[in-house]
Amino acid sequence: MAAAGECPSPQSEIATDRPDVTNSSLVVPAGSIQIENGLNTSGESTAKSFDGSNSRLRFGIAPCFEVLVDVPSYVGRLAGTIDTGFTNVTPGVKWQVSGLPEPANLSVVAGVGLPTGTPAISGAGLQPYLQVPWSYELGGGWGISGMFTSFFRPSDLANHQTSEATFVIERKVSDKLALFAEYVSDTPSRGAGTALLNVGGGYLLNRTEQIDFHLAFGLNRNSPDYIVGIGYSYRWDNVIGTAARPLLRH
Repeated sequence: MAAAGECPSPQSEIATDRPDVTNSSLVVPAGSIQIENGLNTSGESTAKSFDGSNSRLRFGIAPCFEVLVDVPSYVGRLAGTIDTGFTNVTPGVKWQVSGLPEPANLSVVAGVGLPTGTPAISGAGLQPYLQVPWSYELGGGWGISGMFTSFFRPSDLANHQTSEATFVIERKVSDKLALFAEYVSDTPSRGAGTALLNVGGGYLLNRTEQIDFHLAFGLNRNSPDYIVGIGYSYRWDNVIGTAARPLLRH
């Protein structure tokens, strides 16, 4: 949870796109590099799997604007019969809308999954997506946030598009600890959807470093029975472009 209505600066606390599904409505400060990592384990019926490192690289290349890249993660089998392999490389851009009323933040994200992963895991062909994360501070440490995402799979003849909607209630219980409860719904253009209840939190080790955890439960028969995850994120400030160069005085 950061100052609402304005874009972050290097003095801002780290704001991550994890551990909830809902991404932060804030960009990385201009001149900063942020890396977010995580490891999950999940189960559905007799099948159990793990996936990691779930790494996202975020580059603040201008005020209120960042470039991000999801690097390949590996999906492995712990028990039962599941597909294994790597996810796609997925680059994207994120623009935070500035000048909104102080309690609110809103961003627009556009990206595309490149066909670099294992088809059984990631599917075939290019996979563009468009995403809108938002947040609103209620006061007293409470806040709400959410996100709408439209995923497109032009190469999938059976399911060209999937819509995902999320809603989060969060509470900052101390200067370092924030907890959340999240509802996640995925609705494909054809076939049955999934729904999850996701709870967890993040703990600030310092202004630019965070550890996190989450536990999700499936709410219908099409969803995983459970997902458990942990993560670690870090931000390096003033390392890109003009932000890395000292101010020269004449």
